[in-house]
Amino acid sequence: MMILAVMMVMTISVNAMSYNAAKHEALFLSDKMAYELNLTAAQYEAVYEINLDYLMSLNGHGDVFGFWWDRRNADLRFVLTPWQYDKYVALNHFYRPVAWKAGGWTFAVYSHYGRDRFYYAHPKVFVSYRGGHNRVHGSHYAHMHKPAPPAPAMGHGHAPMHDKGARVMNDKGHMGNHNMGNHSNAHRTPNREVAMNTRTNRSGSGHFGGRR
Repeated sequence: MMILAVMMVMTISVNAMSYNAAKHEALFLSDKMAYELNLTAAQYEAVYEINLDYLMSLNGHGDVFGFWWDRRNADLRFVLTPWQYDKYVALNHFYRPVAWKAGGWTFAVYSHYGRDRFYYAHPKVFVSYRGGHNRVHGSHYAHMHKPAPPAPAMGHGHAPMHDKGARVMNDKGHMGNHNMGNHSNAHRTPNREVAMNTRTNRSGSGHFGGRR
């Protein structure tokens, strides 16, 4: 009887992630990928969709690095440029973003960023997309045009912040402007309170945080 009760608890606790939970986790993860990988606006939208599809496909620890993880990586290969994909694989909090521990989901990205840190506005598809592209035959992104943003100049792979800071989202979903203090440590110490201001793209290339 005790074994049966334990099995029932495990079955109840291992459930698919809800749509609302998945979309907010996908947003947080995708926002950080946009910052680290210097994504274009189109890439940001696609990355959000792919991350949402992956998270909504998880039903337990067996799915974390199973078929849907492979599908996520396959789709991202169509969306990211070669240098972006190589960097994605090298950053474990992006490549292996989810773990099942103590009967719940954990997300590695929170060990690198505070929960209130956002760099960009929500992608347009945040409201409209409800998943499913990863369940079609082939890849929905196979014919996506991938403009190639320049590789980051910094040797450690973090996107340089230049003279403009990252965007910070307030609790109402609006972008606020904040004065930037010490740029060099803004990413390395994300959990510290760092003054940020809105980063603009002066290059007109359509890239987030366009480089000069």
